[in-house]
Amino acid sequence: MTNPVHERIKSEITENPVVLYMKGTPVFPQCGFSARVVQILSHVGVPFKGVNVLEDMELREGIKSFTNWPTIPQLYVKGEFVGGCDIVMEMFQSGELQSLLEEKGVAPQARV
Repeated sequence: MTNPVHERIKSEITENPVVLYMKGTPVFPQCGFSARVVQILSHVGVPFKGVNVLEDMELREGIKSFTNWPTIPQLYVKGEFVGGCDIVMEMFQSGELQSLLEEKGVAPQARV
């Protein structure tokens, strides 16, 4: 039996190069960890789709079982689960996040 929430997540992470499942929105994050990942992605200059799990309880639970990862935010690049706040922060500080984005062909947008 297919899980409709998992199907939805699969299509979102397939159709969008960078997806952040978060609490709140990129403009108005509702938890410090989500806000930190949004700051990092903005700093790196990569466009991403923010998905607010607070608006949908099925999604909020579904994303955890989809990755088998208990916390939110969760970052996906080209359909691949990257990690939560701590992992994204460590990768950003070491330059690994920027390398991963380059490898996956996700180019930073020029700042205006």
